[in-house]
Amino acid sequence: MTTIRSDGLPSMTATRSDGLPAFDYAARREAIFDRIGTGVAVFRAPSLPVHTNDVEGRYRPPADFHYLTGFPEADAVAVLDGSSDTDRFLLFVQPRDPERETWTGRRVGTAGAVERYGANAAYPVTELESRLAPIVSRASSLFHSLGRDETFDRRLLEIARSGWSARTRTAVVTGHSILDPAPFVHEMRLRKTPGEVAWLRHAIAIAAEAHREAMSAARPGMYEHEIEALVEYSFRRSGASGWAYPTIAAAGANATVLHYTANCDRLSDGDLLLLDAGDEYGWYCADITRTFPIGTDFTPAQRRVHDLVSRAHAAAFARVRPGATLEDVHEAAVETLVDGLLSLGLLEGSAAQVISDGQYRRFYMHRTSHWLGMDVHDAGAYAVDGRPRPLEAGMVLTVEPGLYFAADLEGVPDAYRGIGVRIEDDVIVTPDGGEILSVGVPRTADEVLAHRGRA
Repeated sequence: MTTIRSDGLPSMTATRSDGLPAFDYAARREAIFDRIGTGVAVFRAPSLPVHTNDVEGRYRPPADFHYLTGFPEADAVAVLDGSSDTDRFLLFVQPRDPERETWTGRRVGTAGAVERYGANAAYPVTELESRLAPIVSRASSLFHSLGRDETFDRRLLEIARSGWSARTRTAVVTGHSILDPAPFVHEMRLRKTPGEVAWLRHAIAIAAEAHREAMSAARPGMYEHEIEALVEYSFRRSGASGWAYPTIAAAGANATVLHYTANCDRLSDGDLLLLDAGDEYGWYCADITRTFPIGTDFTPAQRRVHDLVSRAHAAAFARVRPGATLEDVHEAAVETLVDGLLSLGLLEGSAAQVISDGQYRRFYMHRTSHWLGMDVHDAGAYAVDGRPRPLEAGMVLTVEPGLYFAADLEGVPDAYRGIGVRIEDDVIVTPDGGEILSVGVPRTADEVLAHRGRA
């Protein structure tokens, strides 16, 4: 049975054979119908990406499209028609093609789109123009997120013009526009249901196990790509579809490059390894970072930096609660980092002046949090009416302070150059605070050393 919660979000219905809840996509669509009224909303799943020449790349449906349909195939269009009493959910899909399916696998087809994915009607995607134009002609408004697929945007605009032209012959129309449905879809996605949290916990548990294995295995003489391979093998072995973002296995000064992904250098005794890796399971993402010594122990300077980042992590997490904001979380991390940098002699002046002037950004140049969910940098506005939005129970975010001292950074002692430390956890806002979902990975320096058998 389809149900909508009192807060307007969809509930879960069935449970899968693996114990994870199945999502009520129909309820999600009903919430969208409440927003579009008698309008029509169009969501696009693009064609398969090309990796090289005629080799297709890994396909992942756009999160908004999958959130509302569950449909897994490329080159599809979902139409939510609020002006219809019957065929309100239409899918335009690739038709069955036995010859092509010999090469690429069985397609869902139009019959499967109705039987398995709940479409009221389904048609070959080649019929989109002829069938969508009449729908647009009677709809009160058209919703579609422009700017993601220029070719399809032009195609949809021509369809809309055809429909609007037909309407102007029978009614007085003062103007036409295409409205963006993303804001209200993303508001739904921002607030995670219990079922979504269950999927996130599963994805994060897989990532946590991979991090523990990599932390145990890393040794001088190995290569960064060996750690990358170990992590991603662990993901797939546990049933994840793969990584949620390219794995960062950054040894030594490579850790001072925030999105380093070359992963080709050798691990050296005396260096740290920054491992930023998360898997994707069932279209939900994990995002965890740990930093640990490749050899037997931290150097004194590495330990001081790691301890400082750990304190900043604790201070930031302590701010997570309903009513607080991501700005509050970030400020807690910055205040702690600045106090520590001043104590270490790496910054000069008062804490208030250093923060006001942004001097700390030499060493900490990114924010402390982002949303997490179906995308690793998940949907949802960070501000409402120009002000940082208050956190609510069910929102999921990262807490990831760091410090980075490039090898050629001037004005710092040699002992700190080439050190990069980031500690990142996945956190859910609870009714009375926050919960670290990635708690199973050693975090503090002592916990890391104990896990590596070095304590």
